[in-house]
Amino acid sequence: MTVIEAYLGDLRARLDGPASAKRDLLREARDGLNDAADAYREGGWSEHEAQRRAVDDFGPAYLIARDYQAELGMHSGTRTLWKLILGVPMMQLAWEFARKWTFGDWSQLEATPAWYKYIAQFTHGSVFIVPVLGVFALLCMRWLSRRMDGVKLVRTIGVLIGEAVGLNLLSVALLVIATGLIDASRLFLSVPCGILMVIWVVLSVRLALLARRSWRSCATIVA
Repeated sequence: MTVIEAYLGDLRARLDGPASAKRDLLREARDGLNDAADAYREGGWSEHEAQRRAVDDFGPAYLIARDYQAELGMHSGTRTLWKLILGVPMMQLAWEFARKWTFGDWSQLEATPAWYKYIAQFTHGSVFIVPVLGVFALLCMRWLSRRMDGVKLVRTIGVLIGEAVGLNLLSVALLVIATGLIDASRLFLSVPCGILMVIWVVLSVRLALLARRSWRSCATIVA
């Protein structure tokens, strides 16, 4: 194994994040190292020494990994935020449309306990609050990127993502549990509504997993 490939292998092992983004970063690193090695070879250095000097100039793997990991964290966080901003309101709108189209007005159902109305209001409010938190996190990411180093930025945004995703997951879980306690059939007012409810739950869990992966990427950054 060449010096450059050994270095890239060490760097790869230190990174955690989306495979495509990690592959792009490593490709850029390889191109930069190869260009530097070519310059040293043209200066009369042997192949091994040219690669060694190129790696030394590039920097220790643990330091480069720290910056790369921050970039991977921002990439993962941005993807999660956009899915949150677009996915949550789209699911709510789709479910409401399906309910009106295939079931009709809520007046067809029996009256619900007073406490259930608070949960429904909390869930409906979260549909608007969650995307707002997502947009706020994106704006913070853009603004803070000029005033904060990558590591601190990723950790700060990770907290905002966790709050937004956690609120969405909590609201969906409360609605499903509360509705199930009153009348489980209300979760499946019609076939389209039932399908969309399942998709909504799956999406919420998926967003939580993405947020967890983004947070795990932050945790792997060497302090």
